[in-house]
Amino acid sequence: MNCDRFKVLSGNANPALARSICRELGVELAGATVKTFSDGEIWVQITENVRGADVFVIQPTCPPADRHLMELILMIDALKRASADRITAVMPYYGYARQDRKDRPRVPISAKVIASMLERAGADRLLTLDLHAAQIQGFFDIPVDHLFAAPVMIDYVKQNFELSRLIVVSPDAGGVERARAFAKRLDAPLAIIDKRRERPNESDVMNIIGDVQGLDCLLVDDLIDTAGTLGKSSAALLKAGAASVTACATHAILSGPAVENIERSALREVIVTDSIPLREEARACARIRVLSVASLLAKAMLSIHEATSVSSLFV
Repeated sequence: MNCDRFKVLSGNANPALARSICRELGVELAGATVKTFSDGEIWVQITENVRGADVFVIQPTCPPADRHLMELILMIDALKRASADRITAVMPYYGYARQDRKDRPRVPISAKVIASMLERAGADRLLTLDLHAAQIQGFFDIPVDHLFAAPVMIDYVKQNFELSRLIVVSPDAGGVERARAFAKRLDAPLAIIDKRRERPNESDVMNIIGDVQGLDCLLVDDLIDTAGTLGKSSAALLKAGAASVTACATHAILSGPAVENIERSALREVIVTDSIPLREEARACARIRVLSVASLLAKAMLSIHEATSVSSLFV
């Protein structure tokens, strides 16, 4: 690989993941300075030559989402003006993805707005992980590589769980497709939690579809925000006779009282990835297990650079 043409940069959102990806690729993280002035304005400078280079900018738009998104936009613009040949925005977590449709009067489709901003700034391609809604790919007029962290999590489950006693559970009807894919790969049965959401970030478990009696439940979701749903879901599963409940999700947003909710819940373990850096409070929580997606993203970036197929990474 020509390291002069292959460049990896990172904003301030998750530099640890960027360094891990570079170790997997055997390259150095390219130089970039991203500062915030006292008035909140962001200043960016690319500190090495990127003319004619294939550049990958690693930046999840995790909290604070607005600042990290602006960092990414300005880095893309700086690279475009520095004559980079191709710019790929590597967003392990795509912020605003939950606002993917007009479900109320006079509200924006924020996920589409973000797509338009990235394209207008000069991104030539997007690489992302476990979009909240897969149809967000259609908001872009540039190529989108949408990967899944499932292979990383499934390998961990296979090594640490008794598969004959395992049942995969979807926390809601919308996540059935994701949970079914896990169940198929693990050769495990599937259950679904039917819930009614009364207010944002709050949910009431109504019914469990499937028999969880005496089984170890694996709750599968794409992200964990306040963890309120997880706590109520785990309690409902145990009430229905489950032997234990473990949760796994790609993106550990863990906002507000999330860690406290996890600590107070009946969850045996919460499995997440490093797509988003954990807060100090979350890192100190013994129940949270972090798996790395660095190798997965590194393979995809190398395939994009070398123009080889990445389809084997989509499952």
